[in-house]
Amino acid sequence: MNLKDTVDFHIKGTWHTLTKMYNRLAAEHGTSQTVAYILVNIDKEGTPATQIACRLGMEPTSLSRVLKKMEVQKFIFKEVDEKDKRIMKIFLTDFGIKKRKLVKQILIDFNKKLLNKTDKTELKIFYKVLNQINELAYKENPANQQQTNK
Repeated sequence: MNLKDTVDFHIKGTWHTLTKMYNRLAAEHGTSQTVAYILVNIDKEGTPATQIACRLGMEPTSLSRVLKKMEVQKFIFKEVDEKDKRIMKIFLTDFGIKKRKLVKQILIDFNKKLLNKTDKTELKIFYKVLNQINELAYKENPANQQQTNK
């Protein structure tokens, strides 16, 4: 099998292209793709930093660095959870909410363009295949198998 015919090759290539596009768009608005993804993953009622890391597949130390920078830039603020003092919740500032709306609109606009070029049935099949890839990759990860066997 030619490596260019593998699912991995196509996913990685597409992800690379998306990353370049979103980083360019984010730079036009004085931020980065990472910051943008964090903004759209913070809930109105605040989100624990550990949940953000999990949602984005980031290491906690990497996320911590970005969150510190976002706090300095006035995108976010942090508060200790009232019910569980061990949990640090992340909230959007008014400025962060404004940037989040911009990010969401950029994501929506790109997806509308894609939907105009793609048949809905094809898109459903695409999502189904992506889910199958995700499930298989999850099962193939020994760390996940150890968690399941506990």
